This record gives sequence, structure tokens and C-alpha cells, in this order.
Amino acid sequence: MKDENAKNIKQSGNRGNVLEGDIMTMAQKEVITVPPTKTIKEAAEIMIEHEFRRLPVADPGSKKLLGIVTAMDILDFLGGGSKYDLIAKKHNDNFLAAINEPVKEIMTRDVFTAKPKDSIKKCVETMTNYNVGSLPVVDNEGKLVGIITERDFALALAGVLTDELVEDIMIKNVITATPGTPIESSSKIMVRNNLRRIPVVEEDKLVAIVTSTDILRFFGDKDMFATMTSNSGLDVLDKKISEIMKPNISVTEPDVRLGDLCELFAEKNIGGVPVVEDGQLVGIITERDILNIVAK
Repeated sequence: MKDENAKNIKQSGNRGNVLEGDIMTMAQKEVITVPPTKTIKEAAEIMIEHEFRRLPVADPGSKKLLGIVTAMDILDFLGGGSKYDLIAKKHNDNFLAAINEPVKEIMTRDVFTAKPKDSIKKCVETMTNYNVGSLPVVDNEGKLVGIITERDFALALAGVLTDELVEDIMIKNVITATPGTPIESSSKIMVRNNLRRIPVVEEDKLVAIVTSTDILRFFGDKDMFATMTSNSGLDVLDKKISEIMKPNISVTEPDVRLGDLCELFAEKNIGGVPVVEDGQLVGIITERDILNIVAK
């Protein structure tokens, strides 16, 4: 379906067409869900396996949507915010016990959703107005029938945006980290600023990037558990992002067309890149920024 949408939009040569029709013409209809009793660790493993940043939580019998668990929820749990209380207070810093709690303990319950007949334009407005990266699509009985994400729009617009340049919409005030930043601190930075990726700089030079998915992958790595010297959450969270950051990163430049950038997103299966000029970090641009310009 994604490829078909992208093909149709490219043939039309008009990005406005992406806002025509109802949301089910773009939504992914085969949605992987988890029951509320699935453990946090199991949910993270599913997200890593399928390279998802979110998993709808649904009743296994009725298929009704109960909530959604995102990579940001898990980062919050890993020390980024209030959900860390599950480790620190309920389990007295016993990380191994906390990760086997049911996912319902950290899932987002008040989920913004769409109806199958909602227009694509309405869904884009909801996602941009409320700063959410996806909308589960539910029928009148609350049953999950699809999901639409920011990446669906970015992939559909590959090669279509012809006038706008990266510098027109990139974020210039970039929040960064250093290789020595602890994973806990990185999680806090992401959760508090609603970021999914942070460029890593050393001596003012861009050296890597760390994403919420990188932290999630580390969290679900069996080797990580094998090296733990205790059950303490601090044993995990004090590790430095130098252990998980990606040194070979994709970047873009300010004068790149947004359509070409979307093609890069599709080719690399990524949702954002640092913007560099003359070897210096000058900004960052993500699929959310692409969605914002579609909404205008």
C-alpha cells in the first residue's frame, strides 16, 4: 500500500493529492498489536524485531484498542520521566523485575485515534496539532482496523516535494549529547523535549547519532543482560551512549530538496537526519517536519 500511494502521488506530481480521500487509502491495515498483559520486555522485543516505534495495545478477544506503547514510553520507563517510578519505587531499583511488569503499566491510555471515513487532511491536522506520530484507526465499536504514521506520509512524498529545501524547515537549535552522556540522561533529554534522536558531538564535531530505537535495541539486547553485575537499574542506565550510538550516519545539506530527502528516508528506513554544512552541524530535520509542511 505504501508503494502504491507513493507511485500515485509521484505520477500526479502534486503533493496536494496526498490530502485527498479518506485515511484508509493510506493506512496500514495489517496491524501488529500486543495484549495488555504482554511484558514490557516482550513488547520491546517485538518493536525491535519489526523496527516499530509504537505498538497498539488491544484486547485479544474483542480487538478493541486499549492504548499504545511507544519507544518514548519505554524511554520514560528507563529513567526519562515519571514511569521510571516503576523501577525505582515499586521494585526498589530491581530492573529485572520491573521489565517483566505488564505493558499496561506504561502504555499511553488516552490515544488520539481516527475513524475509517476521516479525511487524510483531518488526520494530518490532528497529528500536527497534538504532536503525535501516529493515529490508530478504529471503527465505531473501538476495534482497531488500521494505523497511519508520519513515516507513511514521508515515504509517500518521496520525489514529490520539488520547491521546498531542507533549510526552509529544518530545526536550527539542535539539542545534542556527547559520547560520555549516560543512557539515563539521553532518555531524559528525549522524553522532556519529545525527541526521537539526538546528534552526538565531540569537540564541536558531529560524530554520531543516537535514537530512541538505539536505546530500545540496547534495552532488549540479550548480551546486555548477560553483562549486568546486579539487578539494579543503575547498572544499565549508567552506561554511556558511546556503547550504542551510530557512527556511520546519514546526513543531508541545507540546499537538498525535500523530495530527495524523503527518498533518502525511504532508502535508509530512517525518520530524520542531521543537517551539515562545511562539515559543521547546522540543523536537524525529521519526518515530523515533513508532515508539518504537508499540513500547510
